Amino acid sequence: MTHTPSPTPASAPASTSSLTPLPHHLSLTEAARLIEDRALSPVELTTSALDRIAAVEEKAGAYVTVTAEAALDSAAEAEREIAAGRHRGPLHGVPVALKDLIDVAGVPTTASSRVRDGHTPDADAAVTERLRAAGAVLTGKTHTHEFAYGLTTPQTRNAWSPEHVAGGSSGGSAAAVAAGTATFALGTDTGGSIRVPAALNHVVGLKPTYGLISRHGVTSLSWSLDHVGPITRTAGDAALVLQALAGHDPRDPASLDRPHEDYTRALGEPVTGLRVGVPVNYYFDRVQPQVAAAVRAAVDALTSLGATAVPVHVPMTEYVHAVQWGHMVPEATAYHQDTLRAVPDLYSDDVRMLLEAGEFFPATDYIRAQRTRTLMHRSWLQLFDGIDHIDVLAAPTVPATAARTDQTTFTWPDGSTESVSDAYVRLSAPANLTGFPALSLPVGFDDQGLPIGMQLIGRPLAEATLLQLGHAYETAHRPVPQIAPA
Repeated sequence: MTHTPSPTPASAPASTSSLTPLPHHLSLTEAARLIEDRALSPVELTTSALDRIAAVEEKAGAYVTVTAEAALDSAAEAEREIAAGRHRGPLHGVPVALKDLIDVAGVPTTASSRVRDGHTPDADAAVTERLRAAGAVLTGKTHTHEFAYGLTTPQTRNAWSPEHVAGGSSGGSAAAVAAGTATFALGTDTGGSIRVPAALNHVVGLKPTYGLISRHGVTSLSWSLDHVGPITRTAGDAALVLQALAGHDPRDPASLDRPHEDYTRALGEPVTGLRVGVPVNYYFDRVQPQVAAAVRAAVDALTSLGATAVPVHVPMTEYVHAVQWGHMVPEATAYHQDTLRAVPDLYSDDVRMLLEAGEFFPATDYIRAQRTRTLMHRSWLQLFDGIDHIDVLAAPTVPATAARTDQTTFTWPDGSTESVSDAYVRLSAPANLTGFPALSLPVGFDDQGLPIGMQLIGRPLAEATLLQLGHAYETAHRPVPQIAPA
C-alpha cells in the first residue's frame, strides 16, 4: 500500500444510530431487552432488517440468499410465543445471518461456489439447531470467499467504503452486521476469517476455543483449524450468542465435553488486576502506523480502567506462516480431492490453484507441521501461565485497514511488500494454530475513515475474560454501536 497513514487515527465517523434510531440500528443486547419488555416486536425488528437489505444489498453484496418470507413467518411466531409468556431468551425474535457454509434445512448451502450449485441440505447444522431453539430469526445466508479459502470475499464490499474489501472469508456476515442488515451473524475462522472481516468492518468477532462450538453441518476448509463463532456489534452481544451456541456435540469429533459456562457473568465487572500482555515482537512488526497507534491507545484505555500492561515476547512466531499453511493446504485439498478432479473448472482460479498445490504437499511436511504446532501450543501456555503471567494478549487484529478491491499487495514503511492475503492472515493465524480464543474489537478509524481492530487472545476457555475486557473497553469508549452509512 503506497499510502502511509499518519500516526494518530482519525476520529470515528458520526454514528448514524444517534441520527436515525431505527430498529436495525440496535445491538442484540438492546433489541433483546426491548423485545422482552414488549417495547419492540420481532416483526418490527425483522421488517426493519429486511427493509435495510432492500436498501443497501445491491451495493453491499453481503447475501447469497435472503429468506425474507420465512424470516417474517419466524418473527410472527416469535411474537406470538412471547405474547403467550413463552420467551426463550435474548435471541428470541432477533434477526441473524449465517455464513453460506452453515447448513439450514431447505436452504441452499453454496459456499459461494459453482461447485455447490443446487446443493440444498435436508438437515440443520448444529449451530442452526441451537439458534432455532433460541428463537432467532434467519434473514439469509451470507457470502464467503469461495469455500472459505481466502481473506477478501470478492463478492462483498466493505460496509464503510465500497471501494475496499470486506475481508474474509466471513466477509458477508461482517458486512451484514456492520450495515444493519442482520442484528448478528455467524462466521467461520480457519486463519482469521471471523476476526479479519470484523476488524475491517468495525464490528466484533469472536473465535472461540477450538471445540467449544460444534462444526457439525458446517462445510470444512481445514478440520484441525476450523472454528465457528459470532459476529456482533458489541462484546456483550457476543457473550449472548456464545451462551446459546457453546456446548458438547458428539457429532463433532473435536467437540469439548465440559460443563456449560455463563459467558455473561463477568460483563460489567471491574478489570482491575487483569494483566494484558503487549507483544514486543511480531505483532507490531510491519503494521501501518495508524493501526499500531490505535491499538496501543486501546491498551492504554484498558490500563486506565485498572488493567496492567505487561510487555511480553511471543514465542515461535517465525514458524507461524509455514505451520498454518502446512496444515491448511493439505487438509483443504484432501477435503476437495474428488470434486477437484471431477470439476476443476468450476472453482475460481485462486482457489483451484491452492487446492492443486495441495496435491504436491509431502506427508512428511504435514507431520512436521503437526509436531511444530504441538510445541507452539505448549510455549503459548507457558506465555500465559509462566513467570510474567498474563490474562490476555492484546495486538492488532490485522496489520492494515481494508485494501482497495484492486489491490494485491501492501508496502510497509521499511520498503518491503506483502500480499494482501499473507498480511491479513499473519496476525490472526496464531490463535487458530494454538486453538486459543480470540476476540476482535473496533478501536477506531484511520484517516481514510476505514476501521481498525484490536484482538484480545486468551488461554483456552478464557472467553469470559476476553468478553469482560471487551465489554469494559467498549462501554467506556464506544457506548453506541455504529452502523455503516448506506
